[in-house]
Amino acid sequence: MKQKNKWITITTVGFALFAMFFGAGNLIIPPFIGLYTGEDWWLGLLGFFITAIFAPFLGVMMVAVTGNTFTDLGKKLPPVLINSLALLIILCIGPIIAIPRTGATTYEVGFKPFFPEMNSLVFSVVFFALVFVLSISKTKIVDVIGKVLTPFLLLALVLLILMGVMSPVKEPLIEGESLMESFKLGFTEGYQTLDVLASVIFAGLIISGVINSGYTTEHEKTNITIWAGVVSTVALLFVYGGLIYLGAMTDYQTEGDVARSELLLYISKSVLGHNGTFVISVAISLACLTTAIALTSATGAFFENISKGRISYRIAVAVCSIVSLILSVNSVEEIINYAADILIFIYPVTFTLLLLILVFGRKVDYKLPYVLGMLMTAFLSLISVFENMKWDFERLYHLKKSIPLSSYNLEWLLPSVIAFWVGYIISKISQK
Repeated sequence: MKQKNKWITITTVGFALFAMFFGAGNLIIPPFIGLYTGEDWWLGLLGFFITAIFAPFLGVMMVAVTGNTFTDLGKKLPPVLINSLALLIILCIGPIIAIPRTGATTYEVGFKPFFPEMNSLVFSVVFFALVFVLSISKTKIVDVIGKVLTPFLLLALVLLILMGVMSPVKEPLIEGESLMESFKLGFTEGYQTLDVLASVIFAGLIISGVINSGYTTEHEKTNITIWAGVVSTVALLFVYGGLIYLGAMTDYQTEGDVARSELLLYISKSVLGHNGTFVISVAISLACLTTAIALTSATGAFFENISKGRISYRIAVAVCSIVSLILSVNSVEEIINYAADILIFIYPVTFTLLLLILVFGRKVDYKLPYVLGMLMTAFLSLISVFENMKWDFERLYHLKKSIPLSSYNLEWLLPSVIAFWVGYIISKISQK
């Protein structure tokens, strides 16, 4: 197979990766971080960078290093554990969180501002009927819309960011959150992008693109994928960083709870006026629709594959659409709130797997160290879930807060490494 030009391939695959992570539903998150971090917006961006930009890049890179798919990444774990993790991930990026949020975001950003009398349930029925039909038909119109829409939406956001930076609405807040709280807010809000979960599942698509471009050796494939990840990282950093900055510069009144979708619309209107807001609303709505179709199709294919055909693609897509419809009647804020309890658990667990493979993957082949490392993170993350749900386990919360880095929501990091080494020692002794 003739190789395409290296840098053309890197750029093409890099922007394909950017489009994968650049979910329209994620755009409502960065301005919220900027609003609450104020003049310390850069610290919020740092936290957000780790969980929403670097971690997904790491996910794709680790899949490329270990093989071509998530299954290859899971060779370090027992099948039951990696399959359970895959199931949890697909439910999160599918009908439980990501797909319902695309519907709710489309309603709040694209329709409610212009048709305030429209009932959210009626809208959701129409939206997910369309998602179901287009997912079943597998029509290429979705791919065409996506290829045209992503550059259009990106250009609209670049215009929004550049105009907002050149003509800010106001000076940044004199006092936002504390420095530590600013970092933590960005770090935990990054969970809501779900991109590290998506990265390990859909990395195979990116790697296939590299291989189809003629780069088939292990070194070539990994090298191109990593450089494509750098392109994606820079693009995401610009967009997310710009939106966080605009959030810090807005004069939006923060009395009471802040609706993230309303904040994004407010910033758009302040910078671009009514017509500009309409264009961005339409672009985000169509992008949410194509994202919902892509995720619904992926969910259907996953359940058809994992059940070895016992669950048909059509049935899986139908169930996914119905569950997503029911949950999408919640507001975006309500979806984000219930998603937090789930993501506080699964995000650190997935991140731990990636970090352990990054540091030890080439030298340690035993499965027990990776299992113990992930189980330790799962245990500590479960405590965080209980705390977030305000359950009465004060002794556990006190224990968690005594662990180094807990003030940065990284209490799982050192214990997981210790658990890894305990597993390594046990494996070494058992081998003898």
